[in-house]
Amino acid sequence: MSKRALLIIAPENFRDEELFHTKEELERAGMATTVASSKRGEARGMLGAKVIPDITLDQVKVDDQDVIIFVGGSGSAAYFKDKKALAIAAEAFKKGKKVGAICIAPVILANAGVLRGKRATVFPGEYVDKIVSGGAIYQEKPVVVDGNVITANGPTAAREFGRTIAKALRG
Repeated sequence: MSKRALLIIAPENFRDEELFHTKEELERAGMATTVASSKRGEARGMLGAKVIPDITLDQVKVDDQDVIIFVGGSGSAAYFKDKKALAIAAEAFKKGKKVGAICIAPVILANAGVLRGKRATVFPGEYVDKIVSGGAIYQEKPVVVDGNVITANGPTAAREFGRTIAKALRG
């Protein structure tokens, strides 16, 4: 049976490459992907991409996924304090699922308590303080793996992020 990846995007201003390049690498590795967002209907990327998410956050069943991935871009800040998004991240982590986040989205994992004591990366700048205050051990690298947590620092790391997740799931 193929592994299943859920990519969570903001309804506005997700980062196009972080969704598409990550998704392409996962699918190339034979994984089934699902895209979720907080709202129904068309989601728009920062660079103009348009996507219709497959499901909403309310429909997410963590047990149905092998990895939950939070896609970055400025819009992902909407999930920093979103109860549903934080609950999905925390539940996936507690259940031993792989949890990933790229760009500024690792802040979501930090706020969900997932990064306590974990090595992680994030888009440089103010976000470093946000993940460190959530207990992360910041690493200045494109992609960081610590146990079941995989983080990446931005759009240029998206393909490596996707390949790293696929490799981790082949385990």
